[in-house]
Amino acid sequence: MQMRLPRPRRTARSALRTGLVAAALVALAGCGQAADNAAPADGTATAAPAEAAAIPELAHVHGLGINPADGNLYAASHFGVFRLPSNGEPEQIAGRSQDTMGFTIVGPDHFLGSGHPDPSETDQPPHLGLIESTDAGNTWRSLSLSGEADFHALEAAHGRVYGYDSQTRQLMVTSDKTTWDPRARLALADFAVSPDDPDVLLATTEQGPARSTGGGRTFSPMPGAPLLLLLDWPSTDRLVGIAPDGAVHTSADGGGSWTEQGRVPGRPEALTTHGTTDVYVATDSGIHHSGDNGRTFSMFQPLS
Repeated sequence: MQMRLPRPRRTARSALRTGLVAAALVALAGCGQAADNAAPADGTATAAPAEAAAIPELAHVHGLGINPADGNLYAASHFGVFRLPSNGEPEQIAGRSQDTMGFTIVGPDHFLGSGHPDPSETDQPPHLGLIESTDAGNTWRSLSLSGEADFHALEAAHGRVYGYDSQTRQLMVTSDKTTWDPRARLALADFAVSPDDPDVLLATTEQGPARSTGGGRTFSPMPGAPLLLLLDWPSTDRLVGIAPDGAVHTSADGGGSWTEQGRVPGRPEALTTHGTTDVYVATDSGIHHSGDNGRTFSMFQPLS
């Protein structure tokens, strides 16, 4: 189903704002993995071969999440999934440089992802579809859409998995991680699911945030909302968004009204929240942490 949002009158300022989001959409949509990796995945767990050349630097972060098993921040990046202990160096998981585009943490050591295989895994298709790890990213197995989908955004909530496929610009939903129901087709950078209602979603688009009350089948503009690039919706009374220029905005009423907080330096790439006040934002300069709901930030981890 195609989502059609009315186009606002383009003043010089609105054109600039839309241009910022359009550029960010292109940047977030970029994949960098060669498309000639062929052959089907058989759905079994695989680990990176011992002789594979690991790329240890953490850069181009696509997703962030806190693992309840150890309390550490994990970053999914162009060069693999990394554990980021608060008092140590980033640790690449299993020496695998899998380009993990979509990423979400479901529970203790339980991750869902998507993207492109480690360059050494030449038996894998270029698009991994939905993949799963139950050992904190040490091994992964294919669940569905191997060779077909490249999810650039994933959310797990209400017993469902919601994914945005960059190949088709399709929002999709599954309740069994195998059979997918296609929903709206639209250009978005990120989306979030209400923690209270599985049918309420917010998406960031070139025209600004849009809301769905039908499970992502159709979306409507949200008048008065700030232009946002990334979203996280951790609880009923807490929504956090990041603008293309790094400004942090929060809402306490499901996106009806917003308050601008602080700002992070650099181009935003990923966002997650934890607890009631922690916010983590990855930009092209590093991963930044706020303990006061986005009002102030400090450098948590510089990036290569």
